[in-house]
Amino acid sequence: MKELVVISGKGGTGKTSVTASFAALAGRAVLADCDVDAADLHLLLRPDIRRRESFHAGHAAVIRRASCTGCGACAAACRFDAIRAADGGTFRVDAAGCEGCGVCVRVCPAQAVDFPERVAGEWYVSDTRHGPMVHARLEPGGENSGKLVARVREEARAVGRAAGYDWLLVDGPPGIGCPVIASLTGASRVLVVTEPTLSGAHDLERVLGLARHFNVPALVCVNKWDINPAQTEAIERRVSALGARLAGRIRYDRAATQALLAGRSIVEGPPGEAAADLRALWNAVTNDVRKER
Repeated sequence: MKELVVISGKGGTGKTSVTASFAALAGRAVLADCDVDAADLHLLLRPDIRRRESFHAGHAAVIRRASCTGCGACAAACRFDAIRAADGGTFRVDAAGCEGCGVCVRVCPAQAVDFPERVAGEWYVSDTRHGPMVHARLEPGGENSGKLVARVREEARAVGRAAGYDWLLVDGPPGIGCPVIASLTGASRVLVVTEPTLSGAHDLERVLGLARHFNVPALVCVNKWDINPAQTEAIERRVSALGARLAGRIRYDRAATQALLAGRSIVEGPPGEAAADLRALWNAVTNDVRKER
């Protein structure tokens, strides 16, 4: 099973649209939405959830009101102003403000502060019209250090191997932080979707540096290239020097917007230039993978 991770140096470049179209073109693929901070692949693939599990990350303080003596030591020690006065002369923890440092647990003379694991979100195994999908949802303010991304990938790999799928298609997060590292390490290929802007070019260099560091072969696609052909050519001239290969271009196309508004991938929507470009891009990616078999 080959693993293709679609990422971007910045948000909003169109990587989810590309991933959804690849899912429609792959034939046999398991899907993973690793952009857990802002997951939206489900909006296009409309999954039917068949399994759900809680995800725990970090800890959160909880004051037992019956044991609290109201001394205020916890509130004085809290650097995040997450402990407030409550009725009856006791104190309570504002869960949204708690950073899970545990100082209040240490300083409480009555040992009235519990420190359980925090439920940060959920992850799911679902069915879509293009194959199984593993995805997740964080609670508001939920911690994502890359552990949830790693769990989503691990589960997707297990689903794919068990069913004998040819491809694992990963919709990765933008940027170069921990979630991106957890998404791309060990992948067969990474496809970086960029846009013909100065910020797109700058962030492309950063994310390609990350791919080089982890020794993951990288391909590059310029989305909506025709809105700035000169910038597109400048980006493409830099790709080889950055250790990557060009995979293709996608034109700006109003038909793509119509497909997305209808909750479909671009290649499933009205015929248009972007759909044709995505088919050519998929062929280029698969051919690139086959060359190294």
